Amino acid sequence: MDNLNLISNFAEFKELKNIDKSTMIGVLEDVFRHALQKQYETDENFDVIINPEKGDLEIWRNRTVVEDGAVEDPNAQIAVSEVKAIDATYEVGDEYADEIKLSSFGRRAVLSLRQNLASRILDLEKASLYEKYSEKVGEIISGEVYQVWKKEVLILDDEDNELVLPKAEQIPNDFYRKGDTIKAIVKSVEMNNNQPRIVLSRTANEFLERLFEQEVPEIFDGLITIKKIVRIPGERAKVAVESYDERVDPVGACVGMKGSRIYTIVKELRNENIDVVNYTTNPQLMIQRSLNPAKISSITIDEERKTASVYLKPDQVSLAIGKGGLNIRLSKMLTGYDIDVYREVEEEDVALTEFSDEIEGWIIDALKAAGCDTAKSVLELSVEEIAARADLEMEQAQKVVEILKAEFE
Repeated sequence: MDNLNLISNFAEFKELKNIDKSTMIGVLEDVFRHALQKQYETDENFDVIINPEKGDLEIWRNRTVVEDGAVEDPNAQIAVSEVKAIDATYEVGDEYADEIKLSSFGRRAVLSLRQNLASRILDLEKASLYEKYSEKVGEIISGEVYQVWKKEVLILDDEDNELVLPKAEQIPNDFYRKGDTIKAIVKSVEMNNNQPRIVLSRTANEFLERLFEQEVPEIFDGLITIKKIVRIPGERAKVAVESYDERVDPVGACVGMKGSRIYTIVKELRNENIDVVNYTTNPQLMIQRSLNPAKISSITIDEERKTASVYLKPDQVSLAIGKGGLNIRLSKMLTGYDIDVYREVEEEDVALTEFSDEIEGWIIDALKAAGCDTAKSVLELSVEEIAARADLEMEQAQKVVEILKAEFE
């Protein structure tokens, strides 16, 4: 069993993931020096030479040449007659170096060395992988689906490192098969039983934020800032953005020409609807924008309680609430206010014919001929205009207005 055979069993070591060459050489040297200490009780007079290109190593022992019969430590000294039998040029006092073959260690020592080396390399890989992905937390990575289980999906990165996407971190509409390419954000890196566990997420708000950075150059360059993101993954999201350059429309830049930029993000998120809102510190305006597309009639805010009462026309209420209440839920999350929606009470109009017992018939006919067939349509006009349109005296027109107003008081 020679040196090359031992190293070739670990490859391999030239191609190990996540471990740089100098670190690997240091570990190999440390392992072999440990073996030398066990075998010879010291490693001080040994040179361990590792060739990273070929994947082999050499161990040389340095001993001082002494007179015959003067050898006190065979590991540090060698008799001159023994050396001259190999090379006659050596003299007493010279340094003699001879190569140590692993086979001289004995089978059990070599086996122990192998196990120690394998363990050290494995620990080094784990530590390197943990450090590598700890620096990537919050970043988007791409990988290939390797295994699909009930509670999680196993993913391999471009270096065949194993990553996991738990069910709770998947968008509800996500569906994967082996070989699919997947994008996700690195959510956390944990050590379980000395094994790095790299957890990915597609439901985290940061995932949506990174997608915007990829698709919108103005965000990546810092011209537009994402102030806040709220999501119900797979359903709907609201993103508040602000521009530091008044020439840049933050909402328009995020949506893109004909929705080209936002479409790419929506597609990645399994058709999750995304509302991009222009951020403002004005709470009334922010609530109004967050409830888009509903058109708000009025808002009453209680700053102390962080509540807002929003009044809308009846046909706008369902738009404000949204399908399944998603729109108002996300608006509450985005603005930080507890929003209550109220329908505006509209007074019903009354036909002029209903006033025939108080207003003469010919006056009602004259008003209808002038385009006013309801009480409110008459009250929208001034007394002068009513008199002119229906050919009435001012007193008659004023009397009509008083009668109609009384209906709504």
